[in-house]
Amino acid sequence: MIIGIDLGTTNSLVARWHNDGPQLLANALGDYLTPSVVGVDAHGHVLVGRAARDRLMTHPQDTVAVFKRLMGTQSEVVIGGQSFSPQELSSFVLRQLKEDAEAATGETVTEAIITVPAYFNDTQRQMTRLAGRLAGLNVSRLINEPTAAALAYGIHKTADSTFLVFDLGGGTFDVSVLEIFDDVIEVRASAGDNRLGGEDFTLLIAHKINAACAQQGIREEDLEGRFRPNIYAEAERVKQALSLQHEVHTGLDLENTHVEFHYRREQFEQDCQPLLQRLIAPVKQALADATIRPSELDRVLLVGGATRMPVISKQVAQMFGALPGRELDPDQVVVMGAATQAALKARHQSLEEKVLTDVCPYTLGIEVTTEGAWGQKIHGVFSPIIERNTMIPVSRKETYYTVHDDQKMIRINVYQGESRETRLNILLGDMEVDVPPAPAGREAVDVRFSYDINGLLEVEVLVRSSGITSRRLLTQQEGLLSEEQINESLQRLQALKLSPRDNAINDALIARANRLYEQHLGERREAIGQLLDFFVSLVESGDKQEIERLRPEVEARLAEYEF
Repeated sequence: MIIGIDLGTTNSLVARWHNDGPQLLANALGDYLTPSVVGVDAHGHVLVGRAARDRLMTHPQDTVAVFKRLMGTQSEVVIGGQSFSPQELSSFVLRQLKEDAEAATGETVTEAIITVPAYFNDTQRQMTRLAGRLAGLNVSRLINEPTAAALAYGIHKTADSTFLVFDLGGGTFDVSVLEIFDDVIEVRASAGDNRLGGEDFTLLIAHKINAACAQQGIREEDLEGRFRPNIYAEAERVKQALSLQHEVHTGLDLENTHVEFHYRREQFEQDCQPLLQRLIAPVKQALADATIRPSELDRVLLVGGATRMPVISKQVAQMFGALPGRELDPDQVVVMGAATQAALKARHQSLEEKVLTDVCPYTLGIEVTTEGAWGQKIHGVFSPIIERNTMIPVSRKETYYTVHDDQKMIRINVYQGESRETRLNILLGDMEVDVPPAPAGREAVDVRFSYDINGLLEVEVLVRSSGITSRRLLTQQEGLLSEEQINESLQRLQALKLSPRDNAINDALIARANRLYEQHLGERREAIGQLLDFFVSLVESGDKQEIERLRPEVEARLAEYEF
């Protein structure tokens, strides 16, 4: 079975194509959304999802979230006394989704289509593939998130149209311009911001709550330390409440201090103007690259959970002078598209007429030396070969010449990015070719880039005078792991066990009770503690029938203590 996965910053989902349509697959708790949170419990088991999310507050040193933003970096995160890379943390989420899919369908997962932000660079994409491999998945393709969303919409629409997908998720922002014609879904252009998402709006509110706490005399080191998970959780609740009501009045108990916090939607909209302004530039860039005016768009589609905030709909309406559309669930539409792509990959009969094209999100080129106005040599200059938003697969060629007399070798440094200076772009790899000694500018090489739909770049260099051709497939970028390191990571992760799927509901309920215990004081805290002790002892008894019978009652009583 081939599945589609939306590996999100805040939440992740899994789906498959079934009975001529995408089918979302639930986790052990019966939820479609699995929080992208990983923790380690006292037994050394890895927790993924809701149980880990609730432990962010009670066991912050053993839990981590928002690690997708670290993908492609050399960062290491320590939880449970162990150090993990971003791709290793992502692999736990992917492994959990794989197990959930197999449990829900009774079939074995053999392949996966995983979505990534359109503006993920090549290193981030390779790390996502590696996360899939570490999770035991054969990742047959990565698909851009807005492209997946467009594919989900496209299968329901036959009329030709041009539209823009505005995808604001938990941690990233993407915008893509697409066109549908004659069963072809063509991506015209993509742009985005990998450091902008719903998490930034939550952090803004957390900063406001911090200020209110500071006025009550709470020390800054406590606000940034032990109280930080509590404040972040409260900020997330306030953000969600402001999507439903115009003002929020809440209280936060931090040990012996009670902090009142009042926030109006109008004030929130004013405070987040700097974040809203960052949404504008990628939209303008995508429209410009697609050579399309806003008035030529048939519609604008909102994708991603963060677009549920009224301030986002309002901003988009102001940008385009029309109300945006949200016919499909913004949290689910990306994984629906991934499942659709999985069906295309499997050549499902109901989709055999559909064709999907995509674009290269970044410019690809090499480092060259040029001559300045006064004859001086300027080194480290970026020379584009495949420009951003070129339809893929694509093959392009440029010719370059030697710069020194009697030069015997040309070094081809391959970069990805948009800056004129290569030092500000990303080095993807290099290769060297020999050339016959000759006066400067006499020897020439043809450099051809071929870029496929899976993000693989082949570099071919032809030395014109000798006719010798050299090729290299750039699959190992600077900073990525070697095969030996990957195998070491695989062995280390295999020794770590996910918390048994059968325990997921109990783990989540215990984590929730612990969170509520920390949030409350006095009689309410005592009552929650008694419930917690009762349920923990019940689980430890191992009486599955009694656990199943009494768990709904414990859940109902805990629900009374939620804010």
